[in-house]
Amino acid sequence: MAEPYDVLIIGGGPGGYVAAIRAAQLGLKTAVVEREHLGGICLNWGCIPTKALLRSAEIYHYLRHASDYGLVIDGKIAIDPRALTMRSRKISAQLNSGVGFLLKKNKVDVIWGEATIVRPGEVAVTKPNKAPMEPQNPIPKGTLGEGSYRAKNIIIATGARPRVVPGLEPDGRLIWTYFEAMLPDEIPKSLIVVGSGAIGVEFASFYKSVGADVALVELLPRILPAEDAEIAAHAHKRFEKQGIKVLAGAKVTKVEKAENGVAAIAESEQGSRTLEAERLISAIGVIGNVENLGLEGLGVETDQGIIATDSHGRTNVEGIFAIGDVAGPPMLAHKAEHEGVICVEAIAGLDPHPLGRAMIPSCTYCNPQIASVGLTEAAARAAGREIKVGRFPFIGNGKAIALGEPDGLTKTIFDAKTGQLLGAHMIGAEVTELIQGFVTAMNCETTEAELMDTIFPHPTLSETMHESVLDAFGRAIHV
Repeated sequence: MAEPYDVLIIGGGPGGYVAAIRAAQLGLKTAVVEREHLGGICLNWGCIPTKALLRSAEIYHYLRHASDYGLVIDGKIAIDPRALTMRSRKISAQLNSGVGFLLKKNKVDVIWGEATIVRPGEVAVTKPNKAPMEPQNPIPKGTLGEGSYRAKNIIIATGARPRVVPGLEPDGRLIWTYFEAMLPDEIPKSLIVVGSGAIGVEFASFYKSVGADVALVELLPRILPAEDAEIAAHAHKRFEKQGIKVLAGAKVTKVEKAENGVAAIAESEQGSRTLEAERLISAIGVIGNVENLGLEGLGVETDQGIIATDSHGRTNVEGIFAIGDVAGPPMLAHKAEHEGVICVEAIAGLDPHPLGRAMIPSCTYCNPQIASVGLTEAAARAAGREIKVGRFPFIGNGKAIALGEPDGLTKTIFDAKTGQLLGAHMIGAEVTELIQGFVTAMNCETTEAELMDTIFPHPTLSETMHESVLDAFGRAIHV
């Protein structure tokens, strides 16, 4: 048997490949086992291709409203579903090959197949039980294959998959997961989206923008339940203004299939309602991929698809670690990447800071965009904090008006005694880019005084951030 690896990572998604590169930088002999596609769900079926689709929808929206900007477009503006999806797939393929290049550059071995942990220190790799890659994503040259591999440290980074609930089992034709939703043969005339987390509202927004009649159904009392209630309410109004039917506090109890459509029964306090559409997207969250890894036999502690770990990714079994979605929420690519770096630095004997979960930003790329970090107003009050809350509407911002995007809100939450920034919540144009300013401020322990003394460039959307801070302390200028 060959010399053992210092680190062997099961899963080549954002957490896995970033951990591998950092391990290689630290001089550790490293390998990644991947069964389907480098870059994981995020790069191939999640973050990246959905943003490509949303960008196409955004351009389509602007073309249809060109007259609002003093422009005249002659001729018909139409959607080409095949070209739309092929663009998103090509972007994923480009980035997929880029991950392969980065691993090769850093001398990380790629092992192709299904991995099972035989015992601490040994992994068996067998042939994948599903077709690897898409045609445009060939298996990287130099990839290793089936066999037994030794490793001093094994990191599980197997990610997550769509959660399936009884009655909403995807069939690939009438009931979709995000996989099918990204590859439509044609744009359905009508669509039901069940679940209003980030995945649900992004697809609701995309399909509405390209002409579908969309209904968004949420079991909890309000949509976007993880977001600040005020931001969620703002989004609810905007979605309805766009023509999306929003049903919060409603449970889909039955779905009946027809030749080319579905009828969903939604129960709420207001009674029963039947929603009919050509297609239904089930977006009720994801569940970690912990099966067939050999965890039960090893005694690795798991709970409902989540592997229990400490702040450095260690499981309860020596030499076995877990990062990313499979290690628990929030199930976000950037969280997985940071966990991967922390994990391998701990393995290398460094003393990395544990992940600051309160400072993990969340971004939703619907129209309008939504971004947040830290505590919501309700959570801050529930924690017993005395707070000051600032708000600034985009209608008071010159850049937002010039962009034709005056409908938005920036909200900040501070500790009233210390001036600590506890949370920031935004809805409006480009807020997924703006939120990092607040994330940096929180990470640097910036106070309200320092934020108020910071010069923000004019005219920019970032000025809404400054004004929101000023408003929290009774000093707002433009509202």
